[in-house]
Amino acid sequence: MAETPPPATPPAPAPEQRGWRKHPLARRLPLLLLVAFGFWLWRTTETPERELRLQFDGPGWSAARALDFQVLEPDSEQIVKRAERFYPSGPPPEETFGLDLPEGTWRVRLFVKVEGHERRLKLEQSLEVDEQRYIVRQLQMPPTGR
Repeated sequence: MAETPPPATPPAPAPEQRGWRKHPLARRLPLLLLVAFGFWLWRTTETPERELRLQFDGPGWSAARALDFQVLEPDSEQIVKRAERFYPSGPPPEETFGLDLPEGTWRVRLFVKVEGHERRLKLEQSLEVDEQRYIVRQLQMPPTGR
């Protein structure tokens, strides 16, 4: 009997070529781009962080032991920003406060606790906030008035 050739096996299917469009990351790319755009838009419309640098000029500051810094709404007594600093032997020549205020005119109060005095001294000024990142103010010690 003649040998019969073995039955032909069907050829193996060619491996499926995956295009870049079928990749899972490519499917999510529009969503990722939308999230990135939203984050960028949120960061650019946010109020920029500014720095207020108070420079203590003149005599008397070495006796200061505490500062109470307050930023108030222009037309009310509502405090928008407040920070306290305490010093064992007087403040440094310059103190920095971070401000995240929109542009405009604000009221600033600074209460100074002086060694040997019961009452705190009060300084009140207006603060003009514009597009500049750094705001520098020089302060003179108010009279202690016994």
